[in-house]
Amino acid sequence: PPTQHLWLTLVLSTKTAYVRQVGVAIKNLVDREQDTWFGSKPLNPNPDSRWNTYFKDNEVLLQIDKDVRRLYPDMAFFQRPTDYPCLLILDPQNEFETLRKRVEQTTLKSQTVARNRSGVTNVSSPLKTSPNSLSEYEVLPNGCEAHWEVVERILFIYAKLNPGIAYVQGMNEIVGPLYYTFATDPNSEWKEHAEADTFFCFTNLMAEIRDNFIKSLDDSQCGITYKMEKVYSTLKEKDVELYLKLQEQNIKPQFFAFRWLTLLLSQEFLLPDVIRIWDSLFADEKRFDFLLLVCCAMLTLIRDQLLEGDFTLNMRLLQVRIINRVGMGGNLGNL
Repeated sequence: PPTQHLWLTLVLSTKTAYVRQVGVAIKNLVDREQDTWFGSKPLNPNPDSRWNTYFKDNEVLLQIDKDVRRLYPDMAFFQRPTDYPCLLILDPQNEFETLRKRVEQTTLKSQTVARNRSGVTNVSSPLKTSPNSLSEYEVLPNGCEAHWEVVERILFIYAKLNPGIAYVQGMNEIVGPLYYTFATDPNSEWKEHAEADTFFCFTNLMAEIRDNFIKSLDDSQCGITYKMEKVYSTLKEKDVELYLKLQEQNIKPQFFAFRWLTLLLSQEFLLPDVIRIWDSLFADEKRFDFLLLVCCAMLTLIRDQLLEGDFTLNMRLLQVRIINRVGMGGNLGNL
């Protein structure tokens, strides 16, 4: 509809302007490096300084960059160049820092510090090569950008516009299927606006599931812990024997259901099956009750193996991606 098209165009324009403004602001700071005003110095300890904000943003951007580069590694799609790059941002005549340039410069100057949900902190030096290092990816020529770069921009702008939640590892797995669906639309007119469409849908979806990504809400009734317990209470209603078996072995839903629920099963199936599940999920007004039922179906599908297995075997069976489980073959029809 014309109204929706106008809104999506506005979203894209706003996002583009935001990236450009950040780049221009940093360039201006660099140009004033010789300025004697203390507020423009990179080492300014003032938490409200623009340099301090820039460095904090870099920490978020590095984590996003690391995650989106390995998005669906079994597919070549996200590594391919998009047919509709954001030319306004990539225009070589513009003298500002793009996200790609910003990441390349930052990784040469700092260490990457990553803290997972369990509280384990990993510190790695970007100067050391690794299997997922930048050198592994083909450098696209100026004026081109890969699909993962578009996803990176969506996540970075979302983090900037939503500082209360910012970016949490796993959000890239939510954006991936959304962007792929729009970017492969057979209608070229709609495909051209894949970035704006994805940003719009991702923002609305996050409005419903954002509590899953906020650690301080984990133990509240809207948090992920409560929802994981709902998986077991639903299983108890549907299959009490299997429920008691898992309880007897002290297999808690946190051991496997955390990923299932927070990522909406996007890591458990191949992308075509994920899209099929989401098609039903988002069409249901009680979509998260539906998600609980799907999770229970995944458990009952392997109930015979779970009932016969010991703790170690069952943990391995529950934590491996469903497409790799013996006898399931990644066939969605089995559900």
